[in-house]
Amino acid sequence: MSSLEQRINAAWYGRPGLLNLLLPLEGLFRVVAALRRRHIVPQPCGAPVIVVGNIAVGGSGKTPAVVAIVEFLQQRGFRPGVVSRGYGAKPDHYPYLVTADSPADEGGDEPCLIARRLGVPVAIDPDRVAAATFLVEELSCDVIVSDDGLQHYRLARNVEVLLVDGQRGFGNGHCLPVGPLREPVARASTVDMTLINGVARADLGVQGFAMTLAGTQLVNLHTGVAQSLTEWGAVGKPVHALAGIGHPPRFFQLLRDQGLEVSEHAFGDHYPYTADDLRFGDNQPLVMTEKDAVKCRGIAPKDAWYLPVSAQLPESFYRELAVRLQRFE
Repeated sequence: MSSLEQRINAAWYGRPGLLNLLLPLEGLFRVVAALRRRHIVPQPCGAPVIVVGNIAVGGSGKTPAVVAIVEFLQQRGFRPGVVSRGYGAKPDHYPYLVTADSPADEGGDEPCLIARRLGVPVAIDPDRVAAATFLVEELSCDVIVSDDGLQHYRLARNVEVLLVDGQRGFGNGHCLPVGPLREPVARASTVDMTLINGVARADLGVQGFAMTLAGTQLVNLHTGVAQSLTEWGAVGKPVHALAGIGHPPRFFQLLRDQGLEVSEHAFGDHYPYTADDLRFGDNQPLVMTEKDAVKCRGIAPKDAWYLPVSAQLPESFYRELAVRLQRFE
């Protein structure tokens, strides 16, 4: 992560400082956001839609939450499909069907992760309505989960699930570019359900269902062999930890909480790695997120591992979601 990115992030989640000079631009951004929401006509795709997203830029645990919700839908007998914008992906056509074999540069890191983890139909397209309609009409999906896209108002939705980082919350409370928000904080009160990732700070200002991320096994990128994270932590194993996600410190802290001795290497979200980025001049193992592993398998050193994490959601969340699903059935 560049020093400029670090400074902007610090201002977004602290005091705006010099970013206050951009307040006129924030005012314009708010006006445009309000007009978009008011005047865009939602278009149905032929199936119920659950949007899982946030109003703050950066990682809040959306993808693990999507995985958990899709697994829940499968257990209830639905045939879910997932749509995503596919940030950074460069396929030769849209909608693009992402499979377990799709390269990350064509399918995008998060859609590839979901396709490999779940084996469900995943379609990417900047036009999420087109992607969702494709999954319904061509692959017979009977419910669509949108990974992000809370602000993609052209896609009609039946349930909105908001993700909030329990510690970072809504940052300094400002919209872009002065703060990290894509929409004003008031938008949080209009969604159907809220998930709070991690321990909520006292002044968070929003209530919701608690979500935690858990991972127990480290998986080698090349062999698929799994080793216990607890066993590595018991001996305080020194590792290089790499994360190109919305909020890398969360991943580094997760490893430290398990007892590992961590050398941090933070990169920007969706960072396009090269082999040189993954070499640190010693023999310590390299540990990364599952999202990074999607892009690094072909260039990583032999002693490279990733940590699959799962979202732990309370039964009360699933019960409420089930009640809402009854309207679809």
